[in-house]
Amino acid sequence: MKTSVRWINDYLEPEADAEAQGEALTACGFPFEGAHPLEDGDVQQEIEMASNRGDCVCHAGLAREIAALTGRTFTPPRPETSAAGPPIEQRMAVDNREPGLCPLYTAHLITGVTVGPSPDWLQERLRSIGQIPRNNLVDATNFVLFELGQPTHIFDLDLLEGDRIVVRRATEGEAFLPLGEDTREVALAESDLVIADAAGPVALAGIKGGARSAVHDGTTDVLIESATFDRVTVRNSSRRLGIASDSSYRFERGVHPAQAADAAGRLVQLVLELAGGTLHEGVATGGAPIPPPARIEMRLQRCTDLLGQPLTRERIVECLAALGLDPEPGDEVVTVTVPPHRLDLAEEIDLIEEVARINGYEQLPIDEGMAVQVTPVQPELEATERLRETLVGAGFLETISHTLVSEAAAGHFLEPGREPLRVNDERAGGEPILRPSLLPSLLEVARRNRDRAGLTLGAFEIASVFDRAGDEHRERSMLGLVLDGDHEADPSERYRTLRGALEEVARLLLGDRGALEPEATPDSAPWLVPGAVLRAGGDRVGTIGMLAPGVARAFDARGPIAVAELELGRLLADYPPEPDPRALPSFPAIQRDLSVIVPESVAWEAVAATARASGGELLEAVEFITTWRGAKVGADRKSVSLRLQFREPGRTLRHDEVDPQVQAVGDALVRTLGGTIPS
Repeated sequence: MKTSVRWINDYLEPEADAEAQGEALTACGFPFEGAHPLEDGDVQQEIEMASNRGDCVCHAGLAREIAALTGRTFTPPRPETSAAGPPIEQRMAVDNREPGLCPLYTAHLITGVTVGPSPDWLQERLRSIGQIPRNNLVDATNFVLFELGQPTHIFDLDLLEGDRIVVRRATEGEAFLPLGEDTREVALAESDLVIADAAGPVALAGIKGGARSAVHDGTTDVLIESATFDRVTVRNSSRRLGIASDSSYRFERGVHPAQAADAAGRLVQLVLELAGGTLHEGVATGGAPIPPPARIEMRLQRCTDLLGQPLTRERIVECLAALGLDPEPGDEVVTVTVPPHRLDLAEEIDLIEEVARINGYEQLPIDEGMAVQVTPVQPELEATERLRETLVGAGFLETISHTLVSEAAAGHFLEPGREPLRVNDERAGGEPILRPSLLPSLLEVARRNRDRAGLTLGAFEIASVFDRAGDEHRERSMLGLVLDGDHEADPSERYRTLRGALEEVARLLLGDRGALEPEATPDSAPWLVPGAVLRAGGDRVGTIGMLAPGVARAFDARGPIAVAELELGRLLADYPPEPDPRALPSFPAIQRDLSVIVPESVAWEAVAATARASGGELLEAVEFITTWRGAKVGADRKSVSLRLQFREPGRTLRHDEVDPQVQAVGDALVRTLGGTIPS
């Protein structure tokens, strides 16, 4: 907020120079942000305002704070006026239909005013804070606004239709033309509060006056408004209509109904002084009764305990009295009466903060040393970071993409029985769906890199996905992986690379004894052809496979794309995995390689399981070597090579001892899987 050093000094005795004001306000919690000397010797200062201190968005309020901190005397304006005209009710009344949104509306009537330029002192005060003087009536309302922080307004009485001011909600679509150059007519909503006459709105409550009833050079009779409006209503209307003002800025921070009378009296005094005229007797009002001042108790011991200072009761009372809180000290508590302008004071802790502020934050004790206990990294965070390192080490790039996708992109990756979640926000444009899978985002990243840079990359992302079944919403933390390929890429090589990366992930998250076991269930992930569900310990934790041709075309694929998703909630639950140490073997193992030709539909897991079941007690491990396809093995068949490892813990095995086991494994593969052992 722009302030004038000379203007603030109008209310201080003795005066404070620019440096003293800046230091005091900074110490009070209103940081000084810069000064600009003016030609007339005044200094304009920039002071940062707190959002909950509407009482200080004015010069008198800041002067009150400086006085409280420095011991100066604060002298607020005390207007004196006398009425000589007939009662106001003979010409104008107030009908407040929304006391919940307008707790108090007051109107004064002055007739016979003369509109003209403001005196030099008033013009200087307004120019010192960057305001442009208009005329004596408009300048008077601006002066009161920046002096007391209470917005007011002056209507040309002859331009008001009817004999009453009505405070009401707008009707839907009602037109209103605000004051100002190049303004446009706006359509109001039922949530807007307006000040209206018999012909319609003449002001948007707390925000802007209307052009139809504005004062002009020929104005002679005026109606002076001083009121209080609900801060939320003012804020919502201001934001929705795109109309902001110095008035709305203050009402949004809160103005107490009890402040309306002082501001009205000050404005009436200025109008009579600057423009002449006759004040009519009485005040036209409408609203709810002004609530009594709040009273708060503060425990003296609680105050000293929280501040860590042995403050005396006298010093605490002195700090509260400096703020105008009328403290009433007792043996153990101090009771204060909260003045209307301090809407931020509601409970004991607020008073303790005020004591700390006025006594001086620099007085708070600070320990030279501080005990620090390092908190161990949360297992989930450590696992996620190590997961990123593992995948980057495997050649994948991490991506961070937008949570929203198009409806078409989301539709490819919905599980059977699940529906998408839509956001109701016009800013989402053509992407209003919270993604049900990370794959559409990753595939879009792959497409852009492919189109713009000719890159076929491997990418991953760790983020949340969303879907629903009826009214049940679901959010899951997922790991998504995409391995792009050009038209020359081998689908098997793409899949094996991705499968290898997932095995590293499984080893990290589940330990050496854990594994991700694929299970062919194409119906549960229709975007995969071929595809499999990944299980860990019997629980489904994800999917892996090749992107279906139809889905691949939607993302302009030029070759086979391998994709996978893992649900991290289940995998991170038991991180870190329990170690499973084993003694190193004392005797060597015997390894035998075996190839079997099986139908294309037979998965490696079936081959490995059959080998383990038939290999006998000496079989220690079954390892995959490679898969080969070609004319020699026949259509719809493949040759799978595996390595069998045998070991006897207590001695060295002889080759003739494992020959029967190798033969048994081969027979089982032929018998169980319909395989053929090539000669």
